[in-house]
Amino acid sequence: MTLTTYLLYVAAVALLILTPGPTMLMCMTNALNHGPRKAMTSVAGSVSAVLCVMLLSAMGLGALLAASETAFTVAKVIGAAYLIWLGIKTFRSEAAVFDPAAGEAPAQRRSFFLRGFLVGASNPKAVLFFAAFFPQFLNPAAPFVPQFAILALTFMAFEFTVLSGCALGVARIAPLMRSSRAVRWFNRVSGGLFTLMGSLLLFTRRHT
Repeated sequence: MTLTTYLLYVAAVALLILTPGPTMLMCMTNALNHGPRKAMTSVAGSVSAVLCVMLLSAMGLGALLAASETAFTVAKVIGAAYLIWLGIKTFRSEAAVFDPAAGEAPAQRRSFFLRGFLVGASNPKAVLFFAAFFPQFLNPAAPFVPQFAILALTFMAFEFTVLSGCALGVARIAPLMRSSRAVRWFNRVSGGLFTLMGSLLLFTRRHT
């Protein structure tokens, strides 16, 4: 992989990650309702999901989803159902007021990590994307593992940086939105967007 190829990859990754999506919305919502620490826990979950999706793509799951309509549909429905459920839950949630002095139980950290992981892994088209995206930047004459490691670590670093920036940025302005009414409306908008994203996922096809 040449330097020019890598720079093209970096540009493509930056454009992709900066496009708003469910994981970015989730991290911002968690930062407002639960504070930066729990939001960063969900960021860790999302980044872990990205790594798993890339590994599954490299192991051939992307080829399976591309070849099997049934497998793709099952994965799509499960991912869409989770996003819609999360949207309804967020929409109906009470306006939480984050207390920086409140303690955080290990079970809560696991819960937010799992939520981030599930949102990050909820779209089966991500597996297809990585299966089609990575080979364009790999040199077939060079060893696969070092190239894959570089591409994967680059993507994860960008993902972590952008999601962390969103979460911590919202956490910084959270005191300005501490009224119940403002947080309630933020949750309603976020819940509606989660539900919309899940609904749109139901209409996605393998080849677009």
